Amino acid sequence: MATTTRPGAMSDDMGLMPQNRTVRTVVVSGVLAAIQLALGFTGIGFIPLPTGVNATILHIPAILAGVMEGPIAGAAVGFIFGLFSFLRATTPLFQNPIIAFGPRILIGVVAFLVYRALRPLNEVVALLAAGVLGTLTNTALVLGLAVLLTGPNGAPYLPADVAWTVAGTNGIPEAIVGGIITLAVGLAVRGAGRARKSTV
Repeated sequence: MATTTRPGAMSDDMGLMPQNRTVRTVVVSGVLAAIQLALGFTGIGFIPLPTGVNATILHIPAILAGVMEGPIAGAAVGFIFGLFSFLRATTPLFQNPIIAFGPRILIGVVAFLVYRALRPLNEVVALLAAGVLGTLTNTALVLGLAVLLTGPNGAPYLPADVAWTVAGTNGIPEAIVGGIITLAVGLAVRGAGRARKSTV
C-alpha cells in the first residue's frame, strides 16, 4: 500500500512518515503535549528576560505539531496548552475559557498554514515564519481578547496600553525564540530523516 502524505506537512524525507499516519500523528502529538506539560510544571518553559518578565515557550510544541503533523495535531496540542493555562490560572484572564483555549487551539493551525504556503519557496523561511507567526497568533489573540472582553468586575481584563506594553516586552522575544526553535527542530528532524533513509 502506498504511503500518503498530508498536504503541506513535513514529508517522507524527514523519516517521519510510517504507513499508519493516524498512529504516528497520535504518538507525535502525545509526545509534544507531554513535553509541553513538562515545560509548564517544571518552570523550564518560562525564560526570564532583562525586562523582569518571563517569556514562555509553552506554545512551541503546538507549532511543531502543526508543522510536522498538520492542523488537527496542532490544534490538539494547542488545546492541551489551553487546558494547562485554564486549570493552573492564577488570574481571571486565563480563567476565561475563551481566552485560555481559543488562541492556543489556533497556534498550530496558523503554523501549519504558514508552513504549507511558504515551504515550496524555501524550507528555512517556511519554518522561521511558522514559528514566528504561530507565536504571534497566541500573543495577539490573548492580548486582543483581554482588551475586548470584560472580567468579573465588568472592566476589560487589560487596558489597551498595558496590552501593548506586554506585546512589546513579551511578544517580540517570544516570537524570535519561537522562530529559532522551530527552525532548529524542523531542520534537525529533516536531517535525521535523510540520514535514516541513506542507511536503508
